[in-house]
Amino acid sequence: MSTAATSSDQTSTEAGVPDTISGPTLLQRAIVRPEIGALLGALLVFVFFTVITDKFLSPLGIANWLDDASTLGIMAVAVALLMIGGEFDLSAGVMTASTSLVTALLAVHAGWNVWFALLASLVFALAVGAFNGWVVMRTGLPSFIVTLGTFLALQGLNLGVTRLVTDTVQVAGIRGAAGYASAGAVFASTIDLGSTRIQASVVWWILLTVLGSILLLRTRFGNWTFAVGGSLHSARAVGVPAVRTKILLFMGTGFAGWVVGSCSILRFGSVQANQGVGLELQFIIAAVVGGCLLTGGFGSVIGAALGALIFGMARQGIVFARWNDDWFMLFLGVLLLAAVLVNNVFSKRAERIRR
Repeated sequence: MSTAATSSDQTSTEAGVPDTISGPTLLQRAIVRPEIGALLGALLVFVFFTVITDKFLSPLGIANWLDDASTLGIMAVAVALLMIGGEFDLSAGVMTASTSLVTALLAVHAGWNVWFALLASLVFALAVGAFNGWVVMRTGLPSFIVTLGTFLALQGLNLGVTRLVTDTVQVAGIRGAAGYASAGAVFASTIDLGSTRIQASVVWWILLTVLGSILLLRTRFGNWTFAVGGSLHSARAVGVPAVRTKILLFMGTGFAGWVVGSCSILRFGSVQANQGVGLELQFIIAAVVGGCLLTGGFGSVIGAALGALIFGMARQGIVFARWNDDWFMLFLGVLLLAAVLVNNVFSKRAERIRR
């Protein structure tokens, strides 16, 4: 070995420069994950209500807060994907009622088989989602404005058509339609786990969370979603099909609205024309609690599912504790503000760690 090489090695050793660069620590890798805040929040809410009320961890209690969280969680998964892609959908709440109404009107008043009515309502939901995405990308208008217009249009359509056909604002009687038994087994059945009955919506929630997470983290479409949410101009510059990606994300919220609407109409047998109004804000809050930034490009499907779980546990925990329901709105406000602050801190630390 040459004298120069030996001298260089000695200098490096004396300066304390390591031979290899160590990777991020376990704590740093945890901070990078956008769902870490939601996980900690879910554990905190779980422990809190477990301590203050005996019913929370009973079989009936678990079934209740899982059921409460499931339909919110189904929508939160799709809304989270859309928010990661940099967009909002304010028509998501009313879409759950629209799909229920299409299914019920066709099955009850037009005499269709329930499965054909479900297929028609699915096409309707996907078409509305595609329209929202196309208008946003074609015009450059904020998705907040476009989907607010869709929200108002669907709400008026729901009320107008329902009243025109039934002379009321409700459609009922789907349990007597052909195909209800088999369709109900898919969307409205229960699974017995010991002394606990788990609704089919919980299974849909888990399934869509897993599929959504795989789609986001393991596929090219997931990379496109992060890219268009982080910087639309840069994504287009590297060849990401931005228009197709965002239209598909809007169609995803339409599909989730169809699943929730189908579970609702087949489980309860009736639907109100004004059902679902106002829930869109809860979907967005659940996604934000789960780690999604309002600016796009950062978030987690699993985090959004945990955000919905926090909602379900808190809402039912307040009931079990016999508190006034008004406290839930205070909880929502505090939770949203805390989630935004925590997400901003975590996202900045994640950027520093990645650099």
